Amino acid sequence: MKKSQPQFFNEMQLDLAASSPEGVREIYKAYHQWLKNVPHHQLNSKRMEAELLFRRVGITFNVYGENDGAERLIPFDVLPRILSAAEWRHLSAGSIQRVKALNMFLHDIYHDQDIIKAGIMPATILANSQYRPEMFGVDVPNQIYAHIAGVDLVRTSESQFYVLEDNLRTPSGVSYMLEDRKMMMRLFPELFRQYPIAPVEHYPQVLLNNLRAVAQTNVQEPTVVVLSPGAYNSAYFEHAFLAQQMGIELVEGQDLFVRNNAVYMRTTEGPQRVDVIYRRIDDDYIDPLVFNANSMLGVPGLLSVYRNGGVTLANAVGTGVADDKATYIHVPAMIRFYLGEEPLLENVPTYELSKEDDLAYTLAHLHELVVKEVQGSGGYGMLVGPAASKQELEEFRLRIISSPASYIAQPTLALSTCPTLVAEGIAPRHVDLRPFVLSGKTCTLVPGALCRVAMKEGSLVVNSSQGGGTKDTWVLEEDVAMPSKANVNQAEEMLC
Repeated sequence: MKKSQPQFFNEMQLDLAASSPEGVREIYKAYHQWLKNVPHHQLNSKRMEAELLFRRVGITFNVYGENDGAERLIPFDVLPRILSAAEWRHLSAGSIQRVKALNMFLHDIYHDQDIIKAGIMPATILANSQYRPEMFGVDVPNQIYAHIAGVDLVRTSESQFYVLEDNLRTPSGVSYMLEDRKMMMRLFPELFRQYPIAPVEHYPQVLLNNLRAVAQTNVQEPTVVVLSPGAYNSAYFEHAFLAQQMGIELVEGQDLFVRNNAVYMRTTEGPQRVDVIYRRIDDDYIDPLVFNANSMLGVPGLLSVYRNGGVTLANAVGTGVADDKATYIHVPAMIRFYLGEEPLLENVPTYELSKEDDLAYTLAHLHELVVKEVQGSGGYGMLVGPAASKQELEEFRLRIISSPASYIAQPTLALSTCPTLVAEGIAPRHVDLRPFVLSGKTCTLVPGALCRVAMKEGSLVVNSSQGGGTKDTWVLEEDVAMPSKANVNQAEEMLC
């Protein structure tokens, strides 16, 4: 009798019933052998050590649930996710291709709007709440709008990856990629001597170089700052962390002011001109003279300076129109239109509920589908049909009927799983992946990503805001018999 196939693709073990190495995928074999010899109590001790260290550093996030807005640690799993060099090449090329097309779309939609004239994108995109008419005709350096983009990827089989969504406004999570790696090197330095793992610690320098590259052409030594809403923002740790790692100032709106078509930072030595602002504030709050008049977070007059070329904002104002889930549907067509290429990474098949046939199908199969608000994020405003109660299904049905164009629907994907340390031992949990594409003079990816894991058994929701955790992502270097020298040196420093 043939063994039944697992319902979900397990990224470590192709055959969960096999105890021999033959059932383990090649890239995991050495790690699997190491893991078999480590007692559960030792792994749990390492997990507790990581939690203590993260708490001391202050790596927290607002997770909404039992205590609304309570600040606590994101769960960290001490078992890594491993990707081969070939897998990473594919994901990297596909992510870069996608972000290039999205940047071209943003330039087009705020200039000639050729994609609308060609009938590929409906003119209704101009009525999207994230489309900013204030940006029409504004030329930005290098025609780059999304300088930092997070592309959320999911996997369903050995060879099949899908793009779940694009994050082009103020994508977060890269600090966890960096801190998770640092923690793994501290906890398990021996593994970094055994595995040829590509380093990620140079991400802040790559980011800084890209930000400097989009300053106005007449600026020789650009001043770059990180603009944060402040300490009460859920991602404030990341804002402070990135500013510290790049060696630049972390500022709030009250630290900046506008004068003579320029932005200045208040310092103890007097005003200092700012050339590039890596902003972590949403469009609505960035300039009270243009957007939300009640905002205390932004800088009055900032948009006027930006429109006139006196400062660069990363990411640009108006990028939200490109990561709206209603726009997501058209990204493969964008790639063909702007680049003349076939998409390297596929979209998840998606039903557009503003279309009558798609709406009818979705309402008839609501219990099978995942339904999302087109402008939702963080796992909020969505329905996972197979996990929903009858009451939840009916309530969501009424919401869809009242505003079909506000939703899309997708099949419930069989997300891949990775071994995860839980209370009972090691068990498979569903994961996704967010690599970060940096655009300046070129498009680059550091060989690593934020890996999110659904800590609850059976859950497909990996969002940190919904209680998901994180893992370190190991991208293996190609044709390397020994570990990366940079990793070995850093791992040895962790022991000191």
